[in-house]
Amino acid sequence: MPNIRKLKFTVTLFSIFFFFITTPLIISISLFTLIALDKNNNETNVIVQNSAYTKIFAALPDTSPTTSIKLISSDARGDIVKNYLEKYDSPLIPYAYYIVNVSDENNIDFRLLTAIARQESNLCKYIPENTYNCWGWGIHSQGTLAFASYEEGIKTVTKGLKNDYYDKGFNTPEDIMKKYTPLSNGSWAEAVNQFMYEME
Repeated sequence: MPNIRKLKFTVTLFSIFFFFITTPLIISISLFTLIALDKNNNETNVIVQNSAYTKIFAALPDTSPTTSIKLISSDARGDIVKNYLEKYDSPLIPYAYYIVNVSDENNIDFRLLTAIARQESNLCKYIPENTYNCWGWGIHSQGTLAFASYEEGIKTVTKGLKNDYYDKGFNTPEDIMKKYTPLSNGSWAEAVNQFMYEME
């Protein structure tokens, strides 16, 4: 009986010894393999060319049997607005990137101006003639505010949203509605939220 205990103890001791010898060896081999693979993948050349959107060209080395993909994030907001305007055949299509740039300059959500235009004029399809006013901005019983161009309208309305709304704490469609169209029963904010959601 003592021999069996001694044998069990010897087997257990050998197992522990074997584990502590082989484990570092296996880890070292794995790390070496990963480093070698990573070094091989880093030889992939990626060329990025700037334009209205980012184009990525990747060339894999002839010696590499593996395929590697590198993702580069880009600002797709202009494309999002443009696609949305194209979907509804809006006259604002050429101004999609301008809308995003002016929104950024004024620190407002890039989707807000387009969403308001959708609510107020079906994206400039129904506006007072020759006003370029797609946002119902300054339209009241005493007359209609007209702009010289869509660019002027975009710039004026965006700056007005920043100065008269965002800077005063009105920065959600619900808050903006209280001042922009106070007689609304909530449908204005609901629609603007929906149109903004469609541009996510």
